[in-house]
Amino acid sequence: MILESGKPLGFKLMSDCAALLVAAGRGHRVGGPLPKQYAKIGGQAVLRHTARHFLAHPRISTVIVVIHPDDIALYEDAVAGLNLPAPVMGGAERQDSVRNGLLRLQDMGAPSKVLIHDAVRPFVAASVISAVIDAVTEDTGALPALPVADTLKRADGGQVKATVDRAGLWRAQTPQGFPFAPLLAAHRAAAGSVLTDDAAVAEAAGLAVALVAGSESNFKITGPDDMERAERILNPPSWITRVGTGFDVHAFEEGDTAMICGVAIPHTHKLAGHSDADVGLHALTDALLGAAGKGDIGVYFPPSDAKWRGAASDIFLKAAGDMIAADGGRIENLDITIICETPKVGPHRETMRARVAEILGIPLGRVNIKGKTTEKLGFLGRSEGIAAQAVASVTYPALRD
Repeated sequence: MILESGKPLGFKLMSDCAALLVAAGRGHRVGGPLPKQYAKIGGQAVLRHTARHFLAHPRISTVIVVIHPDDIALYEDAVAGLNLPAPVMGGAERQDSVRNGLLRLQDMGAPSKVLIHDAVRPFVAASVISAVIDAVTEDTGALPALPVADTLKRADGGQVKATVDRAGLWRAQTPQGFPFAPLLAAHRAAAGSVLTDDAAVAEAAGLAVALVAGSESNFKITGPDDMERAERILNPPSWITRVGTGFDVHAFEEGDTAMICGVAIPHTHKLAGHSDADVGLHALTDALLGAAGKGDIGVYFPPSDAKWRGAASDIFLKAAGDMIAADGGRIENLDITIICETPKVGPHRETMRARVAEILGIPLGRVNIKGKTTEKLGFLGRSEGIAAQAVASVTYPALRD
């Protein structure tokens, strides 16, 4: 069950809660020579980021870190100035490390509640910590968790053997909270076994464990991708905006359908061109290529190439969008003006917007289309063709330059 944050009815609030940060692992999967809890994100060790969340929480009375005996120098450097008690030396297995930490807390004067947290989860929110503390009672532990959203498969030898029913399955996180005395007893009883987390230790001893809502940001750093994600959280990239413009004109010729912004519009004539002559998409393609600094439509789809004769212009527009995406860009806004006397743009405006958004895979709200005339002046006023102009705004990470 999921408990809302708040004290269970009839339960007297315990006066103190300690946090035990488990940092005795030897994992090096993040790359580099250091165990991942000492690898740096934002210029500081992962462990330091984690410890600061618990030290700042008003309901945590004590924070103890369990470390590997070989990491004393790394530990002292990572937490310098944080005013933490002396660390506890870990054991051969995680359970041994947690048990050692619990014994230290008992020697210091056993708290009423204890939270066990993976030191390599550096983005735990204060609200998650509070929810776990609130859910712990004298005979119930608690942990934050997220429901399993992906379809689960059981495999053997690289091949799927079965689909696993995900109903009732949750992704457990930390901190996991417990009444102190029952958890210490459970760990003593589980000595010699290897269980995956403290909730499993509690379950083996018959201690109930409730679920509270976890958070996607409370992820565990296990590999290089997680380190990159952590860096992005601490140092989000700055963005620059680039603007491109496009212009195109096509004359009318004999036909009965004009292609404009990916929509076939019944008309007395069609537009003349090597491809389908979609004047709106051609102008927009040039605008996107301009924002990307990649030339114009003729560079990639020259009219001299028979391959593109009669081609649908959505191919050109999607290619420009894909180039932007490949460079880490994001299309923010597109503004297209169709200039003609006929056909009228208004009745087809929303269909055009939807088609452009579909081709580029962007929200509809980022596409604007307008229709204008030249008040009967010039070749457009004489209905000899259609012109289009477009403006595209694209943002890129500043490091692109």
